[in-house]
Amino acid sequence: MIPADRHAELEVLLSRWDEAYHGKDDPEISDAEYDAARQELLQLEEAHPELKREGGASDRVGTMPDSAFGKHRHLVPMLSLDNVFGAEGFDGFVSRVGRFLGLTEEGLQALQFVAEPKIDGLSISLTYENRKFVRGTTRGNGIEGEDVTANLLTLKDVPSTLPNDAPDVLEIRGEVFLSKKNFLDLNEQQEKRGIKPFANPRNAAAGSLRQLDPEITRNRPLSLFAYAQGYSSSPVSETHWEYLETLRRWGFTVNPLSERIEHARDIPTYVEKIARERSGLDYDIDGIVFKLNDLSLQERLGFAGRAPRWAIAWKFPAEQAMTRLLKIEIQVGRTGALTPVAHLEPVNVGGVIVSRATLHNEDEIERKDVRDGDLVRLQRAGDVIPQILGVVESDKPRGPRYVFPDHCPVCGSLAERVHGEAVRRCTGGLTCEAQVVERLIHMVSRAAFDIDGLGERSIREFHAAGYILKPGDIFRLKNHQDTLLKRDGWGQLSVENLLRAIEERRTISLARLIFGLGIRRIGERNAQLLARHYGTFENWRDAMVSAQSGTEERDALGSIMGVGGAIADELVAFFSEEHNVATLNDLRSELHTIETEAAPSDGHLSGKTIVFTGTLTTMTRPEAKAIAERLGAQVTDSVSKKTSLVVLGEKAGSKAKKAADLGLETVDEAGWRTLAGL
Repeated sequence: MIPADRHAELEVLLSRWDEAYHGKDDPEISDAEYDAARQELLQLEEAHPELKREGGASDRVGTMPDSAFGKHRHLVPMLSLDNVFGAEGFDGFVSRVGRFLGLTEEGLQALQFVAEPKIDGLSISLTYENRKFVRGTTRGNGIEGEDVTANLLTLKDVPSTLPNDAPDVLEIRGEVFLSKKNFLDLNEQQEKRGIKPFANPRNAAAGSLRQLDPEITRNRPLSLFAYAQGYSSSPVSETHWEYLETLRRWGFTVNPLSERIEHARDIPTYVEKIARERSGLDYDIDGIVFKLNDLSLQERLGFAGRAPRWAIAWKFPAEQAMTRLLKIEIQVGRTGALTPVAHLEPVNVGGVIVSRATLHNEDEIERKDVRDGDLVRLQRAGDVIPQILGVVESDKPRGPRYVFPDHCPVCGSLAERVHGEAVRRCTGGLTCEAQVVERLIHMVSRAAFDIDGLGERSIREFHAAGYILKPGDIFRLKNHQDTLLKRDGWGQLSVENLLRAIEERRTISLARLIFGLGIRRIGERNAQLLARHYGTFENWRDAMVSAQSGTEERDALGSIMGVGGAIADELVAFFSEEHNVATLNDLRSELHTIETEAAPSDGHLSGKTIVFTGTLTTMTRPEAKAIAERLGAQVTDSVSKKTSLVVLGEKAGSKAKKAADLGLETVDEAGWRTLAGL
C-alpha cells in the first residue's frame, strides 16, 4: 500500500478512536489495537518524514472538552506520552534524549529516572491559588479541559489548602481512578437498578467524575494519585523525585510503588518486578511511566508534538481470549473507505465484555483468512473491542472464504481499489449517503462546530428528510422550523434550543472551520497551524485555490513546519474540485465571523518566520526549533520571500545562497543565541 494513503487511513481511524475514548468514555477498540495503529503511524512518519505534520494523530491529545461543562485553559499544556513496548524501545528513547541534549556516553550513564506505575484512569489538573484549591479540570484536548471543580471537591484525596511554602499559583496533575473492588461493587449496584454496567474501571472513573450532579460523584468511591507539575509561579524542587516527596508532605497520595532509579540499565528489572505484582494490585495499570529526574533537563528537552521528550510509557502486553466470529459487516466512512467489522459472540476478556472488532481492510481478511463462523483468538489491553489475532483450528467444517464487495453497500456505486493501496473506496462521493452524512456528522462534532443538540441521530434524521444536504443547510434549518415542530420527539423548547445553538455557531474560529471540512490528513492541531499561518479565512481560501502544483504558493504551503508535501497535496486536491470550493463559499455566506487562531503573542519572535540550516554546535537543531516556537516564531524548512530570518550553522549550503539571492536577513549561531536570549 502507498505509505501516504495508509498514513491517511490511520489518521482518520485514530481521530475517531480518540473522540470515542476521551470524549465519550466509550472506546471503540482495545488499547492493544490503538497502540498498534499509532505505532504503525509513527513508523510511517519516521520512514517518510514528509507525512508528519503538527496537529496530526501523532500530536493529538484527547479531544475537545464537552460543552456541557465549563471550559478552562490549562496554564501549561496537559499533554500525553509516547509509548514503548520493550527494552529495545526504551533504549531508543534514551538515545533520542542523548542526541537532543548532545550528551556523551558518560552523560547518558549519569541520567537518573523516576518510575511510576501508569494508572488506567482519568487525568486531572488541580489549580491552587494562594495555596487554596480553586479549580479542577480534565485533560480535554490538552490545551483546554472541562471544569469539574465541584466534583473534585467531593474526593478525600484532594487537599483544600496547601502549606505556606507552596507557590502562589500551582497546577498539580494526577489520575482519578476506581479500585478493582469498588468497580465491581459499583457495577453490581448498576445492575440491581437496571442500569448498564461500566465496561471497565477506567470508564467507570471517567463517567463518575464527568457528572453534572456532584452528588453522584460523591457517592462513587473515587481515588487520586498525584504525579506531576503543570504551571508553578515559583520553583518547588530541582528534581522530580523531590517534587513527589513534597506532594506527599502536602497531603497528596503518591503511588507507593513509585521509585527513583539511578541508571537506565536498572529499568528492565523494575519493569519485571511491577509486571509480576500487577495482577495483585488493587487498581488497574497498563504500563509504567519513566521520567527524567532532573527538572532542568526536562525544561531543555521540552515537547515534541503531543508528548514530552523527557518521559515515556512502557506498555504491558495485551490480554487474550477466544470466541466465535458471527459475521463480517462493511461500514462506509466519510472518505468513502470500506472498513470490515467483525461481529463476535460476546466474550469476557480480562473483565470486559467485547462483541466487535475491526478487520481493517480486505488484505487483513485475506492474510488471516477469517470467515463467518470461525473460532478466533482475540487480544485486548483494557478497553472494549479487541484485535483479532487469527483463526483457531477447529473440528467443524469452515464456511466459504469471505469475498470483499466491489460495490458500495450503501449506494451501490463501484468500490475501487487503486493499485498499491489497501483501502477500497466508494466512488459515489457526495452522491453516497454514507459519505455525505458522515461528513456532516464530522462537521457538527465537538472538535469542529460543536453544535449542541445536533448530533449523529439528528443529522441522519434531517438528511433523510431533505433539510440538511450540505454544510450551509445547517444554518438554513430555521427555514424548516414549522415542519420540525410536527416531527416526533421535537417540541417547541427543543427546536428553539437547537436553532439558538446553531445561531451561536455562526461565529466560529478559522481552525474549527478548517477541521470541520473533513479534508483528509487535516487534524485539529494541523487546522490550528494553518489558521495561525494564513490569519484570515479569505487569505487561506485564496492561497489554497492558487496553490496548484509547481506554484510559489504551493511550495510555501509545503514548507510550513508540520505540513509537508503529502498534506499540501490533499489541500490542493480538495480546492481543485469546483464543487468543494462552491460548497465552502456557500457555508461562508451563512457565517457571520470567522475568528483567527492567534499565534503565540508573548514571545519576542512572534510574527517571524525562521529557517535553520547547517550544523549547530552549541545545541541540536530540534532544540533550536523548539526554542524559536516557544518564543512565538513560525519555523519552516524552506527559504522563500516570506522568510523573516535564516539562521546559518556550519556548512549551511544552498539555503544560505538562496537567502543571499533574496536579500533575507541572516545570523550565525552566536547571533541566534543572542536573539533568543540564551
